[in-house]
Amino acid sequence: MAEVSKKSFGTAPVFFTAISTILGAILFLRFGFAVGTLGFWGVIGIILLGHMVTIPTALAISELATNKRVEGGGEYFIISRSFGLNIGATIGFALFFSQAISVAFYIIAFTEAFQFFFDWVAEAFDFNLPRQVISLPAMFGLSILILKKGASVGVKMLYFVVAILLISLVMFFLGKTDYAAANDFSIFNAGSMNIKGSFFIVFAIIFPAFTGMTAGVGLSGDLKKPSKSIPMGTTLATMVGMITYFFVVYKLASSASMEDLTENQLVMAKIALGGSFIIPLGLAASTISSALGSIMVAPRTLQALAFDKSFPSRRLNSFLSAGRGEMNEPYNATIITIVIAFIFVAMGNVNSVAEIISMFFMVTYGSLCLISFLNHFGSSPSYRPSFKSRWYISLIGFVTAVWIMFKINPWYALASLILIVLLYLYISHYHKERKGLVSIFTNSLLQLSRNLQVYLQQSRKSRGSKEWRPSAVCISEDSFERDDAFQLINWISHKYGFGTYIHLIENYYSRASHLESKAQLKKLIVNHRGVGNHVYIDTLISPSYTSAIAQTIQLPGISGMENNMLILEYDRDDPDNLGGIVDNYSLVNAGNFDVCILGSSHRPMNYKNGIHVWLRRLDQENAHLMILLSFIIQGHPVWKKSSISIFQLCKPGMIKETRKELEDLISAGRLPITTKNIQIIEENQELSYKDIVDEKSEQAALTIIGFTGESLKLGGRKVFEEYKKEGHMLFVNAAERKKIQ
Repeated sequence: MAEVSKKSFGTAPVFFTAISTILGAILFLRFGFAVGTLGFWGVIGIILLGHMVTIPTALAISELATNKRVEGGGEYFIISRSFGLNIGATIGFALFFSQAISVAFYIIAFTEAFQFFFDWVAEAFDFNLPRQVISLPAMFGLSILILKKGASVGVKMLYFVVAILLISLVMFFLGKTDYAAANDFSIFNAGSMNIKGSFFIVFAIIFPAFTGMTAGVGLSGDLKKPSKSIPMGTTLATMVGMITYFFVVYKLASSASMEDLTENQLVMAKIALGGSFIIPLGLAASTISSALGSIMVAPRTLQALAFDKSFPSRRLNSFLSAGRGEMNEPYNATIITIVIAFIFVAMGNVNSVAEIISMFFMVTYGSLCLISFLNHFGSSPSYRPSFKSRWYISLIGFVTAVWIMFKINPWYALASLILIVLLYLYISHYHKERKGLVSIFTNSLLQLSRNLQVYLQQSRKSRGSKEWRPSAVCISEDSFERDDAFQLINWISHKYGFGTYIHLIENYYSRASHLESKAQLKKLIVNHRGVGNHVYIDTLISPSYTSAIAQTIQLPGISGMENNMLILEYDRDDPDNLGGIVDNYSLVNAGNFDVCILGSSHRPMNYKNGIHVWLRRLDQENAHLMILLSFIIQGHPVWKKSSISIFQLCKPGMIKETRKELEDLISAGRLPITTKNIQIIEENQELSYKDIVDEKSEQAALTIIGFTGESLKLGGRKVFEEYKKEGHMLFVNAAERKKIQ
């Protein structure tokens, strides 16, 4: 069992860990080159663009940190508790490796402070010492310090090196040069150079300085009040760092020529008061403090990952999560971090991986901004941060982070995103029990769905009747015996319509029937789960079929528009419920619904045999709806190899006129029905309508026939039962004539 960590740190460690990394190696070694390449305003542009990511991220972290208790793992903890453990682990691994490799980056940069030593050896002995002569012992000493004393001594040392860093910057600003005395520089005459070709190249070099903004967040597990220390320390460090950058860039541009700035990476030493000593010392202090901050933070990220069982091995999780002492120092995780850092220090140069490190940091920052953005629209009532950012600030941070990734190096950006996706798929594979993208996405979609429904409802009048589309609701108590009704409403909903399927439980409402309805709903959802399903499924408990229909036709449509079509279904081979359908037609008709009654057949449906639509004189109101339904149904992929055939009965001698009217209608409506599939049949006293239908449509996959309220009054069930040879039949009654345009 892991020891309980004693929280002892306040806001100061967060601020100093962040500021020592922000004002670190990049500031001393690369800002001069940046100013020499892009000029004053070019570097100001880089600073502003970089902070379009870092400021929203700092605000997002502050917001998320004040909503819940933030434990160990810093950024990883925040992401995993907002996006879910699988997403959190994916980004957490990338974040850990970035932090671990950053240790090596800062140690290698630390060796640049000893340039005088390497120059002396080269002149005295004519021998170029490798940088590892300094970097490996420095890495070894830092490792022993952290392993022996832990983060507490690291924080104490941090105060010391930050003091040196502050002194070196003060001496830099106090320094004067002959160039400054001879040149009248101001921000009004400052220019920018080669912005178009070099801006993002230089940005990639400078950006690691900005990544220090979240360095202090990794101490979250050791903070007494993370909700106070993280927002205050992170935001303050970000703002102080940005302001300092502005002054440093101004001082560099006004104190040295472009040649000196680009050719001398320690040009600050020529500008500062006592620069030959104080700037190398400041560089050493800044780099070692940055390395110190990274070596404190990275193991805590790894330990938090292990605590959440992110690794596929139980032993590995136990080993990496183990801590020591009252503060539960991540001893084993620190060893792993040190090993990784040593490997890259031994390589001597991490420039080849610097961009990919920046990519992973960008992924982290973009994720944090995205979480904050989504929480503004889809948060649960439990999301009540005491510090609030603005949704548009978080959105700017997310979009800017993604855009910058591809501007720096599109191939590295693409590789980073692909690696993140593959890592997520692997983690999801061995942690199948965990949810991937958790409630925040669901809540956001619910909010979006709600707003769209309200908008659609409010704009209903402006759409007008000519923009008709089916919003169908189907009710059936035979959902587990056959799924023909569900398939029909799914075909209608696939491309052009909206559908709700109601499974009827004929019973009185009680706790037992309620539990039964929940169980059956879950089963139905599982049975029809998949990308091919576009239907909303629900259950309804009602004491009778009549009351169920009355309830169903009053349900709101899921699309934001009212339901306008009711689908009922019966078994043609065993039509027990057909009487109930006929008896309740007048109830449905009172609501001005289009009514579709599906006669299901046990005969397998051969889609290649197509859809047959039968029209006659009494179908003047129904005809257009019948044709439109055939077209809408054919839009589903299962019908892609089928055809639509239209059969129309006409008075004797009226074949030519009837065909022309129908062909004109099909042509004007741009319907995919060929003229060879239009058959005009003269009424014949020797053959009844049903006999003609039986003869022509015996093999059709689906036969569509119209009916009217008057025919039901006269014929009752016979309207549906007189057809004997057909398979699946759809009987259609339109509430009003539809327009085919």
